[in-house]
Order: sequence, then structure tokens, then C-alpha cells
Amino acid sequence: MEFIGSLAALEQHYATPPSEAAMVKVARRLTPAYRRWIEQSRFCVLSTIGPEGTDASPRGDDGPVVRVLDPGTLALPDWRGNNRIDSLRNIVRDGRVSLMFIVAGSHEVIRVNGTARLTADLSLCESFARAGKLPRTVAIVSIQEVYAQCARALLRARLWTDGDLSLGLPTLGDMLAELSRGGIDGAAYDRAWPARASASLW
Repeated sequence: MEFIGSLAALEQHYATPPSEAAMVKVARRLTPAYRRWIEQSRFCVLSTIGPEGTDASPRGDDGPVVRVLDPGTLALPDWRGNNRIDSLRNIVRDGRVSLMFIVAGSHEVIRVNGTARLTADLSLCESFARAGKLPRTVAIVSIQEVYAQCARALLRARLWTDGDLSLGLPTLGDMLAELSRGGIDGAAYDRAWPARASASLW
């Protein structure tokens, strides 16, 4: 197997230039259309980079997953998770981030590239309060570029049209039992998870 080892070879392999639409769609700040789309999104993937490598973390909410502070700034609350804080460590050490926003039913994807800083500012955290619970921190994302992604990937995957494809897949309990070589009771983990999750979403 041969690998492409230079930019020149890569560019020669992809010799057709990008279309006008592919270039004009990139903005440095949120346009009204991009803002409306992002404010409808309940789910995004946060990508970060640090000394150990890259990390991509799913982020979700039952309303907008981020708050638009102004056309160049987003606020992403850190709700309860597994306390690994991989993404947060990366942000502290290297602020470069990417966000990929998805809206259920839409084949469009909106991408944001920029830099982030973390704050535990109490007044800001309190502004996100849910049933008396606050995010531990909020990532303030400064947008460097925002653009819509071509819909082909989601169309190829038929993400919203082929129904539930999860039947028969291993559960998290199955995975934990395998990785712990039986040290974790996977079936017990799966039985307890729904109640634990519903009590700890925020």
C-alpha cells in the first residue's frame, strides 16, 4: 500500500478545484441563517487537541446545545458527564476547537472552527441553571470560521431515513464486561443505567 506523502501529491490527486458554493459558504461570524440553524441544534460534537492527541466529545441538551453570545461568540455549558474532562484539559492546554452541529431530520451539518477558554464564572453558570443544577464550567468559543457542510455524508448514511439500526448491537454494559474481563457485571450495569441517567442528566 502506498501513501500520499506530500501536499503536492494530494493536490494533484484532487485536481478539480472546489466549487464557488464551497468557497463562498465560509463566514468569519454567524450570519442570520447560520445563527438560526445553530440555535435549533440540540447536539454537537466538540473536537479538541492536546499533547496526547485529539478528542471528540458529544454534547447535547434538550434545547439549544450552545448559547449565542454575539455573532462571533458561543457559550457551551459542561453538563454532568463521566468526569474524565479530556476535552476540558485540552482546551486549557490548547484552545483550538471545532464544533459540528447536527439537527435531527436535516441533512445539513454546520461546522465552527475557533478557539475556546473555560470559565467557572458563577453568574454565567447560574444563567444555565436546570432544576437547581449548574454546569461545572462553560466554554466560551471565539468563532474563526463557520460554514455549512455538504449534505452527501448524511445522505449516503441515510441517517434519518433507515430507522433504528441499533438492534443487536452490544450495549455499554457488554463493552464494559468485555474490557474488564468480567470484572463489571454488564447486565447489571445496563439494568441500572436508565434510572441513573434520567436522574443525572444535569
